[in-house]
Amino acid sequence: MPLWGKFFVGILVLAAAASVWVLNNWLTENFTVDTRNRAELRLVLYAGNIESELQRTQVVPILLARDPALREALQSSNYVSISQVLMDVQNEVGAASIELLDTQGRVVGATDRNRLGVLRVAEPYFVEARRTNDTIFAVRERDSGGYGFGFARALRVGGLLLGVVTVEVDLGKFERAWSGFTDAVALADSEGRIILATEPRWRGRTEEEALALRDAPSAILRALRATADWAGRGPDTFVSNVGVLRSETRVRHRGWKLISYTRFDGVREQVNGVLAIVIMGYALLLALLFYLFSRRAWSQSALFEQESVELRKLNLRLQREIAARQKAQEELTVAEQTLAQSSKLAVLGEMSAAVSHELNQPLAAMKTYLAGARLLLNRRRAEEALVSFQRIDDLIDRMGAITRQLKSYARKGGDAFAPLDLRDCIAEALTMMEPRLRERRVLVLRTLPNEPVLVLGDRLRLEQVIINLMRNAVDATNQINAPQIDLILSQGETVSLTVRDNGPGISDIDQVFEPFYTSKQPGEGVGLGLAISSGIVADHGGRLTARNIPEGGAAFEIVLPLLSEAEGAVG
Repeated sequence: MPLWGKFFVGILVLAAAASVWVLNNWLTENFTVDTRNRAELRLVLYAGNIESELQRTQVVPILLARDPALREALQSSNYVSISQVLMDVQNEVGAASIELLDTQGRVVGATDRNRLGVLRVAEPYFVEARRTNDTIFAVRERDSGGYGFGFARALRVGGLLLGVVTVEVDLGKFERAWSGFTDAVALADSEGRIILATEPRWRGRTEEEALALRDAPSAILRALRATADWAGRGPDTFVSNVGVLRSETRVRHRGWKLISYTRFDGVREQVNGVLAIVIMGYALLLALLFYLFSRRAWSQSALFEQESVELRKLNLRLQREIAARQKAQEELTVAEQTLAQSSKLAVLGEMSAAVSHELNQPLAAMKTYLAGARLLLNRRRAEEALVSFQRIDDLIDRMGAITRQLKSYARKGGDAFAPLDLRDCIAEALTMMEPRLRERRVLVLRTLPNEPVLVLGDRLRLEQVIINLMRNAVDATNQINAPQIDLILSQGETVSLTVRDNGPGISDIDQVFEPFYTSKQPGEGVGLGLAISSGIVADHGGRLTARNIPEGGAAFEIVLPLLSEAEGAVG
């Protein structure tokens, strides 16, 4: 873009900002005045309706006080047809209700027959009507909420009080009509107390108290209220966190005033609508200007590059293809070498680690039995030493079976599965672990069912899993004063065996089944025991899970399918 073009763009941006600022001030002022004028005009109409209703109803008690039928009924105490007479009058004048009271304040005639017999001797309008010959006006608070408005006048003959007639004005219809508009409207008496309002909770409060009944503003609303309007002219006040314009007019009746609150966001929307059109015009003008400059730049660059663009593209494509082929060939060679070496190391490591881990348990048990047998022979207890030698012989057979079993790790198990009682596996595992448990003084608590717990599996491999879990539990309780291991066996839809210890728990519980992960010291374990155990349980159609206990320690749970009757029959 040339220098003169940048200068022109800057001038255009400044002009747009100044235009929007001036237009916002001018439009806000005009739309606010227009909205306020319409609100004040509506208030004048509302006030005229209220005044007309009050003036029209004010005449009714005067006429009824002169009605000979009402006087005769009060003198003779015959009120049979009085309620009907009052209903006819109500239909003609449109009053809310009309009541005739005797000198005791008892309702003897009413447009609402449910009110007959009600005592109103303590009502202010009855007391005041008895004291004067004029028509009085009273505002009373209803028990059901809101306010009632009515006129009252005494009926007299020659200065003698016969009764009081009351006519209630239905100003509530105006309140219901106001609720159909967006403006909030309130009617306040001479003391500033709101007696009619489109917001029911405003009734009985002053204007300041009513406006204070707003929801707690959020941080955004507080910021908007502080700025109000970025042009410097905002709403008069807030109603339920909404900015409004306040308008007021007088009602020519006992100093009443009518107040309305018109939403200010309508003014803001009108102003924003016009400003959006102006801003869009400037944006289109800037877009056209940038398009012209870019069009010129495109045409110039096209003249210089039209002859060489195809050649550069072809050259670049050939270079990329050659580089990609060379890189792919090098990566393929390195990958083949790495894969071959990794496979060799993985197979070698897995075989050596598995053999070392699986034979370590029987060797440790044999060492313990040999020590016990030597001690028994020195004490000339040969028969008991023979028992230890028999157990060593059993362990040798077991080591041979483990060696044969390791040959089948690369293929999927299941060919040696047979029905078995899991309680026998636990008993055999405890026998294998007995020397070590006695050496470490570990308390073993067994919770086993009385009936057989049958599963379909490889007895040797399941015993291997249980022994591995118990050995880990013994190692975990090495630093505990009172080591304890709980074996809990239960059956339902599945078989569950829980091996629980009171050790410190497992720090990395999510990695406990990862191969070569171990929390033991170097030389004490290679980290394959739990990985192999998890694989064995998975081959049996179950799962092995681990969790830390809140009160301390860890728990490993073996879940296996329960042997069905059909599988047991086949086995």
